[in-house]
Amino acid sequence: MNFAHYGRRFRRVLKLTLLAAAGLVTAMLILVFSLGPTVVAQRFNPVSNQALTAIAPETKALHQSLTVIDLHADSLLWGRDLSQRSDSGHVDIPRLIEGNVALQVFTSVTKVPSPLQLENNAADSDSIIQLALLQRWPPATWFNLTERALYHAQQLKKFAQRSPETFKIIESQVDLRDHLTQRRLGEPVTAGLLGIEGAQALAGRIENVDRLYDAGFRVMGLSHFFDNQVAGSAHGLSGDGLTPFGREAIAHMAALGMIIDLAHASPQAIDDVLQIANLPVLVSHTGVQGTCEGVRNLSDDQLQKIADHGGVIGIGFWQTAVCGEDVGAIVRAIRYVAEHVGVEHVALGSDFDGAVRVPFDVAQMNQITQGLKADGFTDSEIRQVMGLNVLGLLQAALPN
Repeated sequence: MNFAHYGRRFRRVLKLTLLAAAGLVTAMLILVFSLGPTVVAQRFNPVSNQALTAIAPETKALHQSLTVIDLHADSLLWGRDLSQRSDSGHVDIPRLIEGNVALQVFTSVTKVPSPLQLENNAADSDSIIQLALLQRWPPATWFNLTERALYHAQQLKKFAQRSPETFKIIESQVDLRDHLTQRRLGEPVTAGLLGIEGAQALAGRIENVDRLYDAGFRVMGLSHFFDNQVAGSAHGLSGDGLTPFGREAIAHMAALGMIIDLAHASPQAIDDVLQIANLPVLVSHTGVQGTCEGVRNLSDDQLQKIADHGGVIGIGFWQTAVCGEDVGAIVRAIRYVAEHVGVEHVALGSDFDGAVRVPFDVAQMNQITQGLKADGFTDSEIRQVMGLNVLGLLQAALPN
């Protein structure tokens, strides 16, 4: 028997087998990294299957005349190219334009606990690392929350560079005025404003306020689903309010012209912030206890305190915010706020792409206009709810 011959043959077969296996693994990895983000976005950000209401011609005309502003979308989290229209997720630039959205607040989600619960979340787990690896975020972002926020800001700027004629990023009152002028001239343009969902992105360092501001962030949420170095969360363990570092950070944010977002904050943290004078606040995405009980939905007392402070309350579009998956549930919450504290304090806070099911994507924002019209809101009130209330806050708060 020629052992040398069979040995060479075995080595050739083994080499070819290993090469085939390596090719198969490579093909699988390419498939995972190319299609994985889309599959994840589709799974976590569905649109309900309910039929949409036909929009009356006069309502279509009214909607096209509005300055529509939505206070919250987590679209930067999912690895989609927002400069291109997509069949997955809720928001991209072409669909913003189709929905006549003048301005979308894009938030950076930097950490989410696992498993995620509505109450009693600890801060010692992090499910975002899985998305970071799947989407091939830079290694600096893998274990650094500030770097994750900075990466999201870079991504939005890339989308703006790919759509220079149709999408702008708003960082100042000058940017906002220029953008509104373009829209008045009839140009098909939309814009984004950067926000952060949870001040854990500061990593307990005051200098990171400046880093995030310089990157373009103009809205800062105090907490997300767990307590952090700045404030307690409505979903956390402590129920605490602002920490000493939190008070220092908020004073620094206010000096720069950053807007404080009270969504997800603990009741004590909300009270603590509202005791600080001359501080513009909003609640970017929430529900109200008056139409839907929930751990983070605002009580009548909180609504009144926020309104007394000149704040704006963005009503969410998802089940635990409004106790429904239809436009009627959203409108009921908007009506409740308008009747209890004034229509000038209510706005839209969809939570698009926030791992929630919503009745429609951003291209169908005229569904809300139709719902408000059917509920008896006047055209003037609809203009306020759909965007002018937020616009007034931005015009007062954004830096010159």
